[in-house]
Amino acid sequence: MAGQITLVVGDWVTLAQDALNVRHDVFVAEQGVPLELERDDMDPVSIHAVAYGADGAPAGTGRLLPDGHIGRMAVHRHARGTGVGRQLLEALMTRGIADGHKRFVLSAQTHAQGFYARSGFTAHGEITMDAGIPHIEMVRDI
Repeated sequence: MAGQITLVVGDWVTLAQDALNVRHDVFVAEQGVPLELERDDMDPVSIHAVAYGADGAPAGTGRLLPDGHIGRMAVHRHARGTGVGRQLLEALMTRGIADGHKRFVLSAQTHAQGFYARSGFTAHGEITMDAGIPHIEMVRDI
């Protein structure tokens, strides 16, 4: 699937519906995150990335906050393990570097820690709970 995806990086107005669809399916429906915790006021000021499969349907998403935090990384179950997540992460970091960021920070679900480590992120601090899911802060300096 990784070779069959199209990545779009843009603003919230352009990508909101597709990003929200993926996030709802993954975070709310699959992981049980309450809708009121999944949505926040950072979406309109963030850069978003959405990966589309060969069928044109959104397969994954992520966002880059103005301070260099990467978040709301979500990939549909059928697209996991295909490289979609890595391409989303790289696209967000490429945009962040172009915007002058020298450090990226994210709060990884602990089951995804290895995924981020393979992209150069290092765990910092203690495991914390967010929406009932264990997370660890991870950092990558450029």
